[in-house]
Amino acid sequence: MKKSLTNNFGLKLLAFLSAVIMWFLVVNIDDPVRSETFYNIPVTVINEEVVTESNRTYQIVDDTQNVNVTVTAKGSDLKKISEEDIVATADMKELSLGTQVPIQVSIEGKDYEEAYSTPRNLQVKIDEEAKNNFPITPTTSGTVREGYVIGELTANPEKVTIRGPKTVISSISRVCAEVNVSGLSENSTLEATLVLYDANDNVIDQTLLANNLGEEGVTVDVELFQTKNVSLKFDTSKLSAAEGYSISGISYEPQEVQVSGEEDVIKELSEIRIPAEELERTGLTQRTEVTIDIQPYLPDGVTLTDVNANNVVVVISVNQPGARSFEVSTSSIVVNNLADDLELSYGNTVDLEIQIKGPDEVLDNLSLAKKVSIDLKNYTAAGTYKVPVTVDVPKGCNVVNEVTVEIILKEVQDETTDQDGQEGVE
Repeated sequence: MKKSLTNNFGLKLLAFLSAVIMWFLVVNIDDPVRSETFYNIPVTVINEEVVTESNRTYQIVDDTQNVNVTVTAKGSDLKKISEEDIVATADMKELSLGTQVPIQVSIEGKDYEEAYSTPRNLQVKIDEEAKNNFPITPTTSGTVREGYVIGELTANPEKVTIRGPKTVISSISRVCAEVNVSGLSENSTLEATLVLYDANDNVIDQTLLANNLGEEGVTVDVELFQTKNVSLKFDTSKLSAAEGYSISGISYEPQEVQVSGEEDVIKELSEIRIPAEELERTGLTQRTEVTIDIQPYLPDGVTLTDVNANNVVVVISVNQPGARSFEVSTSSIVVNNLADDLELSYGNTVDLEIQIKGPDEVLDNLSLAKKVSIDLKNYTAAGTYKVPVTVDVPKGCNVVNEVTVEIILKEVQDETTDQDGQEGVE
């Protein structure tokens, strides 16, 4: 009996091996080994003192501070692994060639066969450490409440010491403390964000930089001024026409300006008075334009909201003997023979002054609607031109002043041309 049991030992061993193989195949079919890639895993640098203790610092280059990690494991184990479980480290003690640090990948508490990063090395640039002092320029974003403008901005502190790689420190062109003033309606102190710019106005990454601002950071004192629209008043007492002529009046643009200042000052201000000396003219025989700088006549503590709005153009209208002045808007000029490939504008010209002589009863009822025109048949190229104006007047009347208007002709843009200046495809 015992002999019969041992006689088929080879068959039994073969059966056992077959069972093991079958088990292995079934397990791998049901739970196969596969690979999965996890993206943008941050790399943690350890033992930085290897570099920093020798008064040097480093920069991570080639965007290797984040890597992709490929993990190989059984399907059931792979499902239990997430991005948060993966740790990628670069040990500065293993720095080689002065630029590369191998990246090691570990997944604590999880079963897996292999894990590696792409790229395999952290690329670094070793640099000398430097520091410098920079003035802080306060800047704003957003819009304050209507009726207010920003006055003085003051950064606290007014300068900052920044330390880091020498090449980065030397690239800093300006340091700004940026605050959002949206909806602000009173003087305020706001927490600011420190932003560094290079000479090309590109924002500089501050990851490897340190400053002396501490936990308090930087703030900006924002001073607000109230705004108000005020009219202009011109003294015309020293303005006169030649004998037989008369001043029909003046017009000016802008007719009012927006100013800003302390509330108590702005509240009492109703107009800006321009003295007679600015319009002192005698013996005028024709329409005259005068540009006046109103800046010197602003009260103390008052400024123009738009610093470029200080120049006011004053038009002095002069009537010839027996003539009457008519103002015609450039928008009502009839344009004849404008080339199809050109478009027309009048620049800063708004109104034309036309002086007409004739019987009073005719001039009393005269309308120049659709009777003022220009002919552009001789103006076929883009450019700026001064062209004569034709006025159709009733019998017995005549235009006594030479009337011209400055026009600007531009080429019409082809609607089928795209933003890159190439023809669109139909």
